[in-house]
Amino acid sequence: MNRTYRDLVNCNAKRLTEALILAFNNPIKPDYTIYSNVIQLCIDLKAHKQGRLVHSHLITTGFPSNVHLGTKLIIFYTMFDDMVTAHKMFDKLPERNVVSWTALLSGYSRNGYSQEALNVFVDMRREGVRANQFTYGSVLRACASVSCMNLGKQIQGCVQKSRFADNMYVQSALVDFNSKCGEMEDAFRVFESMSERDLVSWNVMISGYAFRGYDIDAVLLFRWMFRQGILPDCFTLGSVLKACVGGGKCGGLAKVSMIHGCIIRLGYVSYSIISGSLVDAYVKCGNLASANYLYKKMQNKDKISCTALITGYAREGKNSSECLELFCQLHRNHREIDSIILCSMINICANTASLSLGRQLHAIAIKYQSTLDVAMSNALVDMYAKTGEIENANIVFHHMTEKNVISWTSMISAYGVHGQGIDAISYFKKMECEGFEPNDITFLSLLFACSHNGLTAEGWECFTKMVRKYKIVPRDEHYSCLVDLFARSGCLNESYDLICRMNIKPNASLWGSVLGACSIYGNMDLGEVAAKHLCNIEPTNAVSYVVLASMYSAAGLWDIAWKARDVVQTKRLPKDPGYSLFHSGNDMVALIPTG
Repeated sequence: MNRTYRDLVNCNAKRLTEALILAFNNPIKPDYTIYSNVIQLCIDLKAHKQGRLVHSHLITTGFPSNVHLGTKLIIFYTMFDDMVTAHKMFDKLPERNVVSWTALLSGYSRNGYSQEALNVFVDMRREGVRANQFTYGSVLRACASVSCMNLGKQIQGCVQKSRFADNMYVQSALVDFNSKCGEMEDAFRVFESMSERDLVSWNVMISGYAFRGYDIDAVLLFRWMFRQGILPDCFTLGSVLKACVGGGKCGGLAKVSMIHGCIIRLGYVSYSIISGSLVDAYVKCGNLASANYLYKKMQNKDKISCTALITGYAREGKNSSECLELFCQLHRNHREIDSIILCSMINICANTASLSLGRQLHAIAIKYQSTLDVAMSNALVDMYAKTGEIENANIVFHHMTEKNVISWTSMISAYGVHGQGIDAISYFKKMECEGFEPNDITFLSLLFACSHNGLTAEGWECFTKMVRKYKIVPRDEHYSCLVDLFARSGCLNESYDLICRMNIKPNASLWGSVLGACSIYGNMDLGEVAAKHLCNIEPTNAVSYVVLASMYSAAGLWDIAWKARDVVQTKRLPKDPGYSLFHSGNDMVALIPTG
């Protein structure tokens, strides 16, 4: 009869129910092996209901438990994240061995209860139970997840003294622990000492380098792996693609193309997870054409790759029609639209002044999020400000349940751009009163607002506060705004003195501000100095010569003005014509004057 039971429990999943009925209804009492095999089958098939049924039967029939059967039940309950029941089973065991301790510890570790796993390991050591390779692997994984360096290093010391020092599974766990805790030198030392390495070991090391920003090391290790005859899997390729992106747009693109070739040769190009990683890598390297081509070729287009592509278009600020087509396709397919996609689309609307589309996206955002998060609200404030709807920007700002420094900076910038410098300063003061600390971008927006609204004293006060109170080191852009502030108000000598006293090299923007102001206020001497510097910095820019010629003409110096204009003609310097933008369907069309 016992042979019949064993045949039943070793059969396929379709016979599991029959095995349970026969085991429960047969008058001959099954032994421990039968129940242990049935529970193992429930574990293999992830049959939660049937497993609990077996446990209930054991309790109601008064079947005595032992360490082997109890351990099987612990493993079963940890499979379904029922750690409370698993721990109760552990406490009821008449005796415990390393397998039962490891079953509970690995269950806690696998289900994310890392601190509880560490506590179990400490209790196990106090009981005098020696760990095995699976114990060490699980507890090291728990140490890595909570960055518990001290205990992890102590465990590493225990491993080195044990008979598992050369065990590949334990060594891989040590590499993973050290890399996730940022100890890449220690991780590589363990990796290098391994007499045998499997694919998991290589993946752990490569992903550790990629995650920590050691991009060159990750790529070199990938090449070494190939030379050792180890073929990568999807995880390896995803990690090395992440490392390739860190090489910058130029160097990174070449590496991504190389990995793309490996993916094609290895036959992974049809895997959606790899195609998605390639799309993301090409986007981050600035090659949107290749990213879009790959995305269109994908059989199963996922949200991650679509989000990466839309974000790339938003960052580039071009091809708004392509981006809109992607978004509409996502919307038509009833795919979930998250805040990242919506923020990217709203940023595109802001950069292309697409107010109508921006309002529709605002409505979609409200539909998907009853309460807009801070990132979404900031994007909407920026969009309404850049499309001229300052009042709508203000409404969105005041309805925000949470604000950050970006929110306040966006409003300060919005009022500054729209010629309301007093309101910009007012918002800055409110920002300080509410305890927000401004950053360098905040002051840049504030200085811009002051310079374009003739608020010279207020601008200088803001600059002084930035340096003295907030200890922010001014950048080129801050000095440009300050020079522009003085120049626009007619304080040309002060702006020139500021340029001479600056501890940075003046750029074309600085001298351009001075030249423009000299043209307005008729300061010929300083205008010639500014024009000379501009011509040295940008010798092919026709604007400097044209503005200088206009100054000479206004002063009645026609001969000198003609010579300045003649330079533009002789050197054939191009001058970009002004143009207007208007919407045609989904595209922005430039209207350039003729004649």
